Amino acid sequence: MIDVQKAKQRFGIIGSSPSLNRAIETAMQVAPTDLSVLITGESGTGKEAMPQIIHQFSVRKHGPYIAVNCGAIPDGTIDSELFGHEKGSFTGASGERKGYFEVANEGTIFLDEVGELPLPTQVRLLRVLETGEFIKVGSSKVQQTNARIVAATNVNMNEAIQKGKFREDLYYRLSTVEITLPPLRERKEDIVLLFRKFAS
Repeated sequence: MIDVQKAKQRFGIIGSSPSLNRAIETAMQVAPTDLSVLITGESGTGKEAMPQIIHQFSVRKHGPYIAVNCGAIPDGTIDSELFGHEKGSFTGASGERKGYFEVANEGTIFLDEVGELPLPTQVRLLRVLETGEFIKVGSSKVQQTNARIVAATNVNMNEAIQKGKFREDLYYRLSTVEITLPPLRERKEDIVLLFRKFAS
């Protein structure tokens, strides 16, 4: 039996609308699997709570949980951040560095704002999803990671694909399960709840 109320209390989620409950229920149902999950919704809908639910209700809960804001990392360093780099691989690379995928091995990596990833990085991410393999920047050695990928975006992915900004094959790999979080304006009962909470 899935206890949605328990998850809300644990992760500080306020609301009781059917659409919100359905999103939490889906997250809890998919948690024990290793399926990739894509969380969609506007900014401010609470997307960051879903990967935490998925991680905590999974067999990976004792492994690392790493959240990465893809939109906040410059294009020039995103590959190094995600996959690591070798010493001397670029100006300023004074030592070897582990990337997030190496650190998140046996755990969960949350790629927030995944729709902002540059196309070359999307190719690398697709390889991780397909084979679990990645190569550090400046290296030729193939490494393995067993990280579960949960991604989120506020971008209209179909539009991004049509404009050539996001790879269609990567989108299908990321969205094995898609969870959509509705904006607050569509959750009238939750607006009342929030008003009461902050007015008290």
